[in-house]
Amino acid sequence: MEQRRIVFVIFEGFQPLDLFGPYEVFDHAHKLTGGYTCQITAPQPGAVRFGSGLSVHVPYGVADVDPEGIDTVVVAGGGGVDQARHDSALTRWIAEAGVSARRVTSVCSGVFLLAAAGLLRGRRVTTHWAREQQLVREHPELVVDCDPIFLRDGRVWTSAGVTAGMDLALALVEDDLGREVAHAVAQEMVLFLRRPGSQSQFSVPLWSTQPATDPLRAVVAAVHADPGARHGITELASRAGLSPRHFQRRFTAELGVPPATYVEGVRIEAAKRALAESDHPIETLARRYGFGTAETLRRAFHRHVGVAPSDYRDRFRSTREHL
Repeated sequence: MEQRRIVFVIFEGFQPLDLFGPYEVFDHAHKLTGGYTCQITAPQPGAVRFGSGLSVHVPYGVADVDPEGIDTVVVAGGGGVDQARHDSALTRWIAEAGVSARRVTSVCSGVFLLAAAGLLRGRRVTTHWAREQQLVREHPELVVDCDPIFLRDGRVWTSAGVTAGMDLALALVEDDLGREVAHAVAQEMVLFLRRPGSQSQFSVPLWSTQPATDPLRAVVAAVHADPGARHGITELASRAGLSPRHFQRRFTAELGVPPATYVEGVRIEAAKRALAESDHPIETLARRYGFGTAETLRRAFHRHVGVAPSDYRDRFRSTREHL
């Protein structure tokens, strides 16, 4: 099998997991198939410090790395990117390598280096949600969408922060070598295969306030376990062992939103994943996830996501369907 050359770009103050996570994914895939060779470069050879003050030794600076023949460029992010993107030698090398490479990718704020190299004009990209407004402000030539954990726009792939880089790398391995290899890598690394790129950085299980008491934790767990079940006030209050009025007050106080709002948010997240990963009709998904009718799902989708379910499916289809 011909080996694909993957070159990782780091700099002073990079986020270590933006390098080590994707690197390990490609290395595991290589051990299974012999399909990759990985190389790390930086503005200069030698010790390159993480944002935490530790360092990694890089044998090659960009001046030592031939930009020709690279399959995939992976640019890390981190707090040091704000200085690194003003390094003209680094951005020139990224620009040259990026033009000839089959794929150009970034993890987290590494997207700022790709933008500084002129590789993203007109592209739809993502980054960590905390950097969204800066990216919009400084690069109006980009279409910035910081909801998904990773995005593909042609040969350019961008991702959100830290662990999203591993999700991106698994998607790249699947793109190259197929689902079986990517699944084997995910199993070996005890990762999910796969959190789709369409999964929101703001997904309800990860980002919502969690309940402080056991009765409400049981309610929340039941909603996530089966979003399409009957989750009216009566049913939820009964599960918590509270009167409906008392339950409504406690739920809103502990989670910051009324029960009905929370349930609808969980159902929207479940529908989003299903739209990205399956071809089931919208009517089927509406019934499965508790909306009843396709029209009810469409209205809820517009409120939460701003687009119709069909448009969302077209934009966030799983990576292999975008070949």
